Amino acid sequence: MHHERAVVLVLAILLAACSTASHQPAAAGIRSVTSATPRPSPDPSTAAALVRIAQAFNNDYDHNNDGPVYDRWDARSQAIITRAEYIRRHAECATAPQSAHVEDATPGPSGAWLVRYEIGGQQLTDYWFYRHGRWQFDLLLSNPDAARLYHLPFPKYAAQIGCTTHLDHARKPGLDPILGADRER
Repeated sequence: MHHERAVVLVLAILLAACSTASHQPAAAGIRSVTSATPRPSPDPSTAAALVRIAQAFNNDYDHNNDGPVYDRWDARSQAIITRAEYIRRHAECATAPQSAHVEDATPGPSGAWLVRYEIGGQQLTDYWFYRHGRWQFDLLLSNPDAARLYHLPFPKYAAQIGCTTHLDHARKPGLDPILGADRER
């Protein structure tokens, strides 16, 4: 009988210790596994939400706010260039502010959504997909020329887009840079 009381007492102590520990705040300097950086809240999957998101995306691009632009790219597009390199290239070869106006978003082929917008009278279309609760921009479909440029080493990239910041030391004898590249996200 004495042995049974000891077992019950040990179990009661263990049970109390477990329930107390689960209600105690984490010790200073120790992060709980569940307190990781929160994911952004899901985007509504509507055309109206996509128009708002695409307008914010274009506004960020137009004003050289490149981090949020890159963050909207899909994984396939992000595999072309790192976020840091994308931001560096755009900081060193910043474009003049433009004003894009998103007009509409409609369902397109293979699950894509087509976002139509206008810059200075020119009509353009971007491809977006709704994946994992977020609207994601597809650079490869929207602007394959820009995707090709991002594969180039920086001096060649700068020369191709007509970047004057690094153009002088990026040029090599005999290299004729192609200027006037379209808006390249």
